[in-house]
Amino acid sequence: MPDRRSYDDPCGIARALDVVGERWALLVVRELLLGPKRYTDLARGLPGSSPTVLSQRLRDLEEAGIVTRTTAGPPVGGRVYELTGRGRELDDVLLALGRWGSRTVQTSAGQLGTDAFVLALRTTADPARLAGWSARVELRVEDGAGSDRVVLTVDDGRLTAARGAAASPDAVLAGTAAVLRPVAFGRRSLDDALASGDLRVEGDAAAVRRLLAAVVAPVPA
Repeated sequence: MPDRRSYDDPCGIARALDVVGERWALLVVRELLLGPKRYTDLARGLPGSSPTVLSQRLRDLEEAGIVTRTTAGPPVGGRVYELTGRGRELDDVLLALGRWGSRTVQTSAGQLGTDAFVLALRTTADPARLAGWSARVELRVEDGAGSDRVVLTVDDGRLTAARGAAASPDAVLAGTAAVLRPVAFGRRSLDDALASGDLRVEGDAAAVRRLLAAVVAPVPA
């Protein structure tokens, strides 16, 4: 990219940072890990980024072959941005970075968006507690305008996620982000949230409990 500075270092790490090391670049990738998004949805998920910077990062990532523009059907619809195969290879990179960063003392007053929340679940889920079983749980993160739907899939030690509704999930966990986050990270019990009606579970409640029990709060470094 001729308009950007390079580290001019043959190391693979330096070459990677030449591509995704600019401010907001990896967070754009984070917002697309679950599936395609419209520009307006990307901007809502990255409220600290200006339209000028976000548009430039998207152009940079397109030029690098990490992001592409396409037309999506329901539920997203219209012109969207999505990760290419090369971009999806950053999934494990972001998981490792999120796992490392979760042990850093939190000073931000901001709230986790749905995509960041789901990535946090994946980075803090203990593979040992996910091993030996499988399940699909549809997560419905509700707000006044509707709900974000994400399918969480446990498959013998690994937790993956994709945007959208599941055709036949083992269970559905629904509620507002303000309730889901403290329950997921152990600051409020699931039983309390269910008893108050703040959360709802449909289907196999045991699968939901087992999934939440696999989420382990990080120990600060």
